[in-house]
Amino acid sequence: MLNETPWDPSPAYPDQRFRAFEPAFGGLQIMNSAVRKLADGCLWSEGPVWLGDQRALLWSDIPNNRILRWDEQTGTVTPFRAPSNNANGNTRDRQGRLVTCEHLTRRVTRTEYDGGITVLADRFEGRRLNSPNDIVVAADGGVWFSDPVFGINGFYEGEKAEPELTPAVYRIDPSGTVARMTDDVAGPNGLAFSPDGRTLYLVASRAEPREILAFDLEGEGSATRLVRRRVFIACAPGQSPDGFRVDTEGRLWCGWGTGAEQNGVRVFDAGGTPLGHIDLPERCANVAFGGRHRSRLFMAASRSLYMVNVNAQGVAGG
Repeated sequence: MLNETPWDPSPAYPDQRFRAFEPAFGGLQIMNSAVRKLADGCLWSEGPVWLGDQRALLWSDIPNNRILRWDEQTGTVTPFRAPSNNANGNTRDRQGRLVTCEHLTRRVTRTEYDGGITVLADRFEGRRLNSPNDIVVAADGGVWFSDPVFGINGFYEGEKAEPELTPAVYRIDPSGTVARMTDDVAGPNGLAFSPDGRTLYLVASRAEPREILAFDLEGEGSATRLVRRRVFIACAPGQSPDGFRVDTEGRLWCGWGTGAEQNGVRVFDAGGTPLGHIDLPERCANVAFGGRHRSRLFMAASRSLYMVNVNAQGVAGG
């Protein structure tokens, strides 16, 4: 990959890119581990997902219309899927299959064990989805995804088109039924579940300023509803959360930007208090936990992919 983004590895331990706002953040840093750049040369990186059985990480380079693969054993980066239909968010379902949001085709797909592609959703009530963005799978097998209009706003990350649906969050039941869970969020973007699966966190990326909302889940399976909407994190002007993941203690590890003091990953405790920040030289869009113990934080940041070991474990399946 091209070395396009300026990068100065930490010359000594501990890595000074960890900035604590609260003393508890110090316990999350491994003092003899530093942030590493794994790859460069992307146009806009999104959607990292760890494949433990392959010891590899996949992530999307949306404008370049490809999904890339970083191999843990060799450190090499190779194309996983190109073209990718301007893929954005990726995750794995409860059977270990890759599930992907595609901007160009305006659909959610599943990659089968034999490499075949199954379309999980491309319409709701007969109308085309906008541009599925981020995606998570609940413990009951339901696939949740956000559907803003970002991919149809122009030709950079998809094909320009008029929206047929209000931006929303959807749930795909294991039976295949698609249900709209909420369409009252300004620019629904990154989403993740709390460790117990009973709270959904969601970025309102077109709120002014941005917000991370929380909803309780009421009911089970296809009867699930979102209730008790509230603002979990009210961002200051200029703060720009995108995608995020949750660790086993309920902390949110959020892709963050924009600006020298904002770019990187911001960490909040389970109550929404900001604990600290991992500085990166570019805006971070999405993160994923990986490695054998889910204690490696992978950061898809604008043109690059970074990784650091931390004293936290991502939620299984998150």
